[in-house]
Amino acid sequence: MFERFTHDARYAVAGAVAQARAAAADSVTEEHLLLSLLDRGALEPLGVDGAAVAADLAARRRRGGMSRADEEALAGLGIDLSEIVSRIEQTHGAGALTAPAPRRRGLGSSLRTVLGLPEPQQRHLPLTQGAKKTLEQSLRIALGRKDRHIGTPHLLLALVSRPGTVSEALADRGVTYATVEAGLAAA
Repeated sequence: MFERFTHDARYAVAGAVAQARAAAADSVTEEHLLLSLLDRGALEPLGVDGAAVAADLAARRRRGGMSRADEEALAGLGIDLSEIVSRIEQTHGAGALTAPAPRRRGLGSSLRTVLGLPEPQQRHLPLTQGAKKTLEQSLRIALGRKDRHIGTPHLLLALVSRPGTVSEALADRGVTYATVEAGLAAA
């Protein structure tokens, strides 16, 4: 599949890995893909403020990555997500839900430490199931449009077509499947 990716799309995926590493994440998520696309200026032709989208993603991450649908479902059960986040942050500190889980150190890393050997600089970061589905969706979109290559617009179309916090953050800024497709047609 990656042989169909344009250079920009390949760099966007590599940028997503860099975003995940910078965030000390254990895997590459759809959010990392979007942040990489923002860094590459993929949303600029649509007139979207990348900093505002990144701030919105950070706010959603602070709430445990819950989508609006999740929040509404909890509210229907009488559970106030804002109150839960507030109590967790009172107990564990601000941003407790955004911090990555501590990495477990296996025998290999502790043995390296005992022997005084350096840790490997570049470790493989796997894609989450959602990130994999996004890349697969970008291929389906390109094939459906009869495009020979997968570019950053295809990645963006795949991100807005999948439910979750990433597509909600984009929709809040007016980025929908229709607007991205119109921008793609105009290009």
